[in-house]
Amino acid sequence: MAARRAALTLLHGVTVLGRALDPMLDRALAGLSPSDRGLARALVSGVLRNLPGLDALIDSACRQPLPADARARQVLRIALAGRLLLDTPPHAAIATALPLLEGGPRRLTHGVLSTLFRTEATLPEPSVPRAWADRWREAWGEAEVEAAGRRLGTIPPTDLCLKNPADTGQWMERLGATSLMPGHIRLNGSQSVDTLAGYADGDWWVQDIAASLPARLLGDVAGMAVLDLCAAPGGKTMQLASMGARVTALDINASRLKRLRTNLQRTALQADVVEADARQFDPGRQFDAILLDAPCSATGTFGRHPDLLYLKERLDLAPLLKLQAELCARAAGWLKPGGRLVYAVCSLEPAEGEGASPPAGLLSDPVSDHELPEGLASSSGGTVRTLPSLWGEAGGADGFFIARYRAP
Repeated sequence: MAARRAALTLLHGVTVLGRALDPMLDRALAGLSPSDRGLARALVSGVLRNLPGLDALIDSACRQPLPADARARQVLRIALAGRLLLDTPPHAAIATALPLLEGGPRRLTHGVLSTLFRTEATLPEPSVPRAWADRWREAWGEAEVEAAGRRLGTIPPTDLCLKNPADTGQWMERLGATSLMPGHIRLNGSQSVDTLAGYADGDWWVQDIAASLPARLLGDVAGMAVLDLCAAPGGKTMQLASMGARVTALDINASRLKRLRTNLQRTALQADVVEADARQFDPGRQFDAILLDAPCSATGTFGRHPDLLYLKERLDLAPLLKLQAELCARAAGWLKPGGRLVYAVCSLEPAEGEGASPPAGLLSDPVSDHELPEGLASSSGGTVRTLPSLWGEAGGADGFFIARYRAP
């Protein structure tokens, strides 16, 4: 019951109050045993990954639709997720659901669950919420909407970025992993990474393969002065440092920078860490290369953060587009002649990628297919776009847009 009460609190926070899941976890799960913490997270994840299908089942068994924010609907979602995704026995699913109602419609809830369990109802194929399906269908087509549903409905794999790419084969064998490119290995499903070989020694860090591409596309940065803008929590900073760059890692968020410093310490990599707003930052010098992983809608990470699809249905991109343009303009002025700027966003919104204007004063520096892992090609303009269907049979990847520029 403790796990289910915590799950109910978290689900209410996301779907009714519009709060991001991760910042709520510590408080909601405080005092729970490790097994109960795991159960609560599994229930919430299961609901968020299958919410349209769960609601369709609930509505099919109700004479009148329950309000979207009704406590009974939330309880039914959790009970069905327990039964259909975690194999909770029917009687246990019902018995643990009814106390969560706190005076709510017990007869209705019992009747809905009994009907669905008696008919051995099954979940429909996972799908993204209608608002996102419509949006992405217009942008990317029906096939990508279907691929997005499959990615949402599956726990994504755990990608590791290796400190030494030459050791890729060794780590594949050691951790029973696969690889999509040198320096990357992939483990099935979510993992308690701090218990894996190599974590304590700093031999690798967790980083989605798509998120590792922007740093790679700066090319050979050994010995170069490189600025990593919006750097925390540090995956790209560690990549650049492991490639031999002299890195300045800048971010405005103090708590995220704390994680960056911890990651650098664990991996024994070096970077000059700066807490500042890039719009007011004055480095007092120029850089050989700059990596700008800009603040964005983050819609490309929905596979790892399904709550995003319920927080940003009324997406207002205007402030983000303004910020992205400001950061690009600032970064362009800090490049040495001939220096490279890689701009990236973990977004599936064309306005934040293909529709963004190039930084004034910089030249396009097209990405070639041979710079990319197998299965991914650059666009006709030399930019890079990763979509939900990419490497789908191998576990997929986050949605990213990447463009590269060069100072004259």
